[in-house]
Amino acid sequence: MGFWKHLFSGSDTSNAAETAASGGSAVEAGESYVSKIVRDRFGNPVRIYFTTDRDIDLYELEELCDAVGWSRRPLRKVRKAIQHSFLVVSMWEQRGTRRRLIGFSRATSDHAFNATLWDVVVHPDYQGKGLGKALMKFLIEKLRSEDISNITLFADPHVVDFYRSLGFMPDPEGIKGMFWYPD
Repeated sequence: MGFWKHLFSGSDTSNAAETAASGGSAVEAGESYVSKIVRDRFGNPVRIYFTTDRDIDLYELEELCDAVGWSRRPLRKVRKAIQHSFLVVSMWEQRGTRRRLIGFSRATSDHAFNATLWDVVVHPDYQGKGLGKALMKFLIEKLRSEDISNITLFADPHVVDFYRSLGFMPDPEGIKGMFWYPD
C-alpha cells in the first residue's frame, strides 16, 4: 500500500476489505481499493473506488463516454474489447450503497514487454480534481507489477500535456505512428 500512501497522503487509504469489515460497502468482485475521499459541490464526502473488475454495465460506460463527447460504439464490440484487454480499470463514486461509474481505462498487452492504453475517460464532473492522474497512476502501477516496461498510448491533441505531466513523451526517436483503415 506504499503507492497509495504516497499518492494520497493525508487521505483515507484503507482497502475495500477493511471498509467491508468495518461495515462499509465495497465493490463485490475483482480487486478494489478505496482510493480517496472527495467532497461534492455541497460539501458531502464521496468515496472514490478503483477496481479491476471487468463486470461493467456497458450502458453505464456508454453514458460516461457520452458525457465527454465520444462517438458511440457498438456495445457488442465494446464488450469484446473489454474481454480481450490485458487490464481493465474503472473508477467509481460511492454514496452510501449507490455507485456511479466516473472513470474508465483499459490496456492491451503482449503479456511480456509492451502495453498500450486505450479508452482513458473521466467524467467531466470529476476532471481537474486529480482523479485522472490517480487513475493513470493506478493503471501504470498495475502494469509495472506485471513487469510490463513499455507503456504506450494515443492521445488527442488537447490531452497531450496531461499525459506529458505523467511522464509520457513523444517517441524519442521521432517515429510517427502509422495506421491502416479500411476504405
